[in-house]
Amino acid sequence: MTFYTGLLIVRCMEVDPSISSYFDIAERAFGMKGRMIVMFMMNAEMYLIAIGFLILEGDNLQKLFPEFMIKLGELTLDGKQSFVIITGLLLSPSMLLTDLSMLSYISATGVFSCLVIVVSIFCVGAFDGVGFHAEGSVLLNVDTLPTAVGLYIVSFGGHPVIPSIYMSMRDSCQISKVLVFSFVLATLNYMTIAILGYLMYGDGVESEITLNLPTSKVSGRVAIYTTLLIPVTRYSLVVAPIATAIEGGLSEKYKNQKPVRLLIRVALLISTVIVAYVFPYYESLMAIVGSVFVVSASFLLPCLCYLKISDLNWNWNCEQMGVVGIIVFGIFAGVLGTYSSISELIT
Repeated sequence: MTFYTGLLIVRCMEVDPSISSYFDIAERAFGMKGRMIVMFMMNAEMYLIAIGFLILEGDNLQKLFPEFMIKLGELTLDGKQSFVIITGLLLSPSMLLTDLSMLSYISATGVFSCLVIVVSIFCVGAFDGVGFHAEGSVLLNVDTLPTAVGLYIVSFGGHPVIPSIYMSMRDSCQISKVLVFSFVLATLNYMTIAILGYLMYGDGVESEITLNLPTSKVSGRVAIYTTLLIPVTRYSLVVAPIATAIEGGLSEKYKNQKPVRLLIRVALLISTVIVAYVFPYYESLMAIVGSVFVVSASFLLPCLCYLKISDLNWNWNCEQMGVVGIIVFGIFAGVLGTYSSISELIT
């Protein structure tokens, strides 16, 4: 479904050659209100992903140093909360940068990082005594199924960048092949991790598989250290569009002043640290991102924009029924997934 909605985004761009971004598609379909709604949703998604990076960092650092804590008089901070704050302090210099080109080159190693993590996890199972013999006790857990669907969905997001990829291609006619390759590669990566995690740990697998890995083994440490590198290199890149959007809403008197820009970025860093400190639940957070924002950006909006822009004559053929089916699925998955994730977060 997400592959198909990616193709719908391309079709919207082919209808109007002036379209160059996801914002343009929304504006072409629903006017300036549509553009503003998409801008808000994308920035909110980036904000939650930034929080997720901090939680991910705190969880894995606690795995490496389980007895670490900070004591300030009567106040005691456990390892995870301490590492969230420490990570925020370590990230603060990168928030002062206005040129993030160096970080963008480093973060481009994401595909290589995924490969390293997959190989490391396989080595833990094959050579470090864990094995592939674990079993689950429940075939289907209906209670947590909506949350699981949200976690699946968040794995296949990224549709807002498709217009940028399309515009930058030398031969844009090859975009369908690019999407096929991308989705097949991502699916194989997710399947490999899922199968390895199940065979190695069964029902005992954590929301982050790195939390299961033995830190006494080289393969386990490599996977954890590689995971720790990802948030450090990507946090500033994720927060930068949010800061730019906030600056765009300021008056001309303030938007180009460097102290104001720095203040906005530092405020974003502090706020994400506070939220990650108070709600350090990575699985629930990612499920909410998938159920709310990825459902909207990767399921609902591509279909609705395509129906609006293409101005089809309705005869309920297979394609139109498929588009409507994706919309219905997106609504149900979004509502149930959001409710389930928030319920788990509260309880």
